[in-house]
Amino acid sequence: MLAQIPIKIEKISKENMEREILRIAIIAELDAVNLYEQLAAMTENQDIKRVLMEVAKEEKTHVGEFHALLLRIDKEQVKELEKGKEEVEELIGSK
Repeated sequence: MLAQIPIKIEKISKENMEREILRIAIIAELDAVNLYEQLAAMTENQDIKRVLMEVAKEEKTHVGEFHALLLRIDKEQVKELEKGKEEVEELIGSK
């Protein structure tokens, strides 16, 4: 993604705007996690690697924060996440 919003904001209805804002924020944070973890894998400098991995971890916390907000306002998302979890448990079992 790297700073590009993947949807046309002006085409989003007013009632869906908050959900889309949170989804864009989640995408941006996941993009940052991927970037920092990839950069950490590329360096042999342990100080740089350690800081990059710590920052990636913080970005994962941000994902959780935005996801928690999304689940508060999108009940369909809650339902579908549970459905997905059940499907995985059927396929590979629970651990």
